[in-house]
Amino acid sequence: MTAYLLKRLAIALITLVLASMVVFAVLEIIPGDPARLMLGMNASADQVELLRNQMGLNAPLAARYLHWAGGLLSLDFGRSYTYSVPVIDLIRERIVVSLPLALIALALSTIIAIPVGLFSAGRHGQAGDTIAMGAAQLGVAVPNFWFALMLIYLFAVWLRLVPAGGFPGWSAGVWPALKSLVLPAIALALPQAAILARVTRSAMIDVLSEDYIRTARAKGLPYRAVLWRHALRNAMIPVLTILGLQFAFLLAGTIIIENVFYLPGLGRLVFQAITQRDLIVVESVVMLLVAAVIAVNLLVDLSYAVVDPRLRSRQ
Repeated sequence: MTAYLLKRLAIALITLVLASMVVFAVLEIIPGDPARLMLGMNASADQVELLRNQMGLNAPLAARYLHWAGGLLSLDFGRSYTYSVPVIDLIRERIVVSLPLALIALALSTIIAIPVGLFSAGRHGQAGDTIAMGAAQLGVAVPNFWFALMLIYLFAVWLRLVPAGGFPGWSAGVWPALKSLVLPAIALALPQAAILARVTRSAMIDVLSEDYIRTARAKGLPYRAVLWRHALRNAMIPVLTILGLQFAFLLAGTIIIENVFYLPGLGRLVFQAITQRDLIVVESVVMLLVAAVIAVNLLVDLSYAVVDPRLRSRQ
């Protein structure tokens, strides 16, 4: 198990280094001069050149990459061109919105999807299975921003139960902050729950056809106990894989939802930085999200051995 862990850590570190190179290279070839955008089109060439020297943009590409990567290792992400504040401060301000939003959405998705997947698998081919999977197919097909608009109209405009958008900050109290995240979390969770429910159903149907499940039923175990105690654990490998991918998406892919609900999260920060060509912010936030995705995938890989002892014995 130790050798397996070291191997996975080495792969994760190599992936992180390669990803940093790709992110840096891609953003460097994007058209536009950050110095020109900051000073405006009326700035003289001398002013632009002076600012480029101050920002280090005239240094060789390899030297700039090494300086940036070294700063990442020490959590020195540099200074935003647009906001004129350290990037780490911007990230701290925004991650307190994006991370709770992603966790709440993932929890809602799991709470909805696992029971629905078990229900459909237990009634495979019956009317309940058809209705549940039809609803799941609808959830996959409908984009989350449409869910967001419908939720705003129903719960914010018509019923006036929660705010339509904005984030008051955690300093205003836990409950007001959570209320502002409820609708965005539901809008994010519904499509993800639909995907997870379909994966859970497929995995459960495969497991329920195994011999040991028939043996458990022949011994007189209640069907509910067979589903929850025996079948579900052995069907968790694909479910954990999807959960890991979904958390990465919910943390990094909330740009549209954050704009719909006017939330000051990481996704909105990246969107604004791209439009303003604030490269240092884009590079740093993207690399932070890449590191989070790699870390989650590493945890998912390790959880396989916990869920399925057979994998642990092989390693």
